[in-house]
Amino acid sequence: MENFKIGEFEELVLLTVGILHGNAYGVTIKDEIEERLNRQVSVGALQITLRRLENKGWLESSHGESSLPRRGRPKLFFTITPYGKRAIEYTRQTRNELWNALPQFVLNL
Repeated sequence: MENFKIGEFEELVLLTVGILHGNAYGVTIKDEIEERLNRQVSVGALQITLRRLENKGWLESSHGESSLPRRGRPKLFFTITPYGKRAIEYTRQTRNELWNALPQFVLNL
């Protein structure tokens, strides 16, 4: 399998976009991570990460409908690409291999 370099926050964002499938945009992604992980997320860090994942080809974005509460600006929705799916599968497989390699005495500490 390909060698994917993925940071912890990138992994969280990719997984959250998958969880929110069809409703993943900045605010919902931020809220979901904060609620599920009890972790504060900076809007700036999230936006930079979304763009970086899009540049890597792991996410795609599309504009939703514009709305009056958003002053006519459309929401920008994100979805995982097939390449992004391979990246998180690779990461999961790698982590599982490492967990499975831990000696039992380490797990019993």
